[in-house]
Amino acid sequence: MKKADIGLIGLAVMGENLILNMESKGFTVACFNRTTEKVDRFVNGRAKGKNIVGAHSLPELVASLKKPRRVMMMVKAGQAVDDMIEQLIPLLQKGDIIIDGGNSHFPDTIRRTRYLASKGLRFVGSGVSGGEEGALKGPAIMPGGDPKAWPYVKDIFQAIAAKVDDGSPCCAWIGSDGAGHFVKMVHNGIEYGDMQLMCEAYDLMARGLGLDTKTMHKVFAKWNKGALDSYLVEISSDILSQNDPETGKPMVDIILDTAGQKGTGKWTSQAGLDLGVAIPQIAEAVFARCMSAAKEERVAASKIIKAPKAKSDVDAKAFVKALEQAVYAAKICSYAQGYQLMRAAAKEYGWDLNYGEIALVWRQGCIIRARFLGKIKEAFDKNPELANLLLDPYFKGVIQKAQESWRTVVKTAIDWGIPVPAMSTALTYFDSYRSARLPANLLQAQRDYFGAHTYERLDRPRGQFFHHKWTADGGDTAASTYTV
Repeated sequence: MKKADIGLIGLAVMGENLILNMESKGFTVACFNRTTEKVDRFVNGRAKGKNIVGAHSLPELVASLKKPRRVMMMVKAGQAVDDMIEQLIPLLQKGDIIIDGGNSHFPDTIRRTRYLASKGLRFVGSGVSGGEEGALKGPAIMPGGDPKAWPYVKDIFQAIAAKVDDGSPCCAWIGSDGAGHFVKMVHNGIEYGDMQLMCEAYDLMARGLGLDTKTMHKVFAKWNKGALDSYLVEISSDILSQNDPETGKPMVDIILDTAGQKGTGKWTSQAGLDLGVAIPQIAEAVFARCMSAAKEERVAASKIIKAPKAKSDVDAKAFVKALEQAVYAAKICSYAQGYQLMRAAAKEYGWDLNYGEIALVWRQGCIIRARFLGKIKEAFDKNPELANLLLDPYFKGVIQKAQESWRTVVKTAIDWGIPVPAMSTALTYFDSYRSARLPANLLQAQRDYFGAHTYERLDRPRGQFFHHKWTADGGDTAASTYTV
């Protein structure tokens, strides 16, 4: 019997589609699912007549694989991954490879890489983005883990990955232990910010300008032909063109306005806090989903708290044009924050991240794929040590050009009483980053006043700390200086 090239555990949507993708690229794939009826249904259904082997147990799956064995898990993040690893360890031999293709939290991947290395096994924690369609036709893949495993998974991963125009695969080795899952987590954080921007643009056009869905569909479609060309703009346009078959109303108008989340945006926000990196736009996008979940409270509040009367003298055509600029500028800030976070993590965890290559990986296949990612790659190719995307000549020029429109849109939203948390927070981030002086001098004085936390002085070298005796009762003893 011919041995399979790789085994995959987990026959949910992503698992099935990845298997079909691998098989279509010439690989023989063995599959297993804890509920074995799913194996039989898949092998006799979508996989019928293909080089796909069904297994009814883990020993059967492992026995069907070529050496070194490559076993990929597409199971729910968390304890389920650890449980599956423990079941696989006794069945595998030194040098075999376990791959976690789910949305695992990167600290778990760091731990698992070390643990499996102690058992003589190689571990790969790989981010896979693109959803159902991407898994089948070509996702963006972000592998990390044990570098010794990469030569053994590279052929399959790069074959099934999405390709950019020159044929380059949207898959490259990201870095050791948790680097792959960290970059996928940041991708999802940026995705949260991007999606929120689309929602805010829609809300301003719908509630602010009173545009119907057909008109908004055309606006998004037009944007998708310009600098904002991206998957999320494209699907927003498509969503606004579709009607509910039951009522005939626009689909978007019959969907309840409460958003779900699976936690990767929260993880990204937490990582920003842990690493001391300002990523407020991503955090605000997470909080916007939390606020949407308070539906009953919002409905009750809307009957009690009234917004100011909106000014009606807004030129709709000019506003939509300004809105396009505002969305683009805010989008750049979201990516800038994501890259700042990756740079801090690389320093903290000792990862050698190639920022230009990461932009290439995101060019196709993934949810945040966009035309302007090519510009991000160019920016880091020109200057691998670029401190912030906002300092790159191209992006600096775009933001400078968009500033007036961006500010106009945010001010108008405030006048209308329509929340734009991502767009306005992006503007605040931009204004903060370009400010040579922020009011943190008063904040540090406050900290020293009530807690003797000390401060640095403008007229002394950095790293020297002082304490002022603010009151007659204050002492000369200062608290230790530290940053959480």
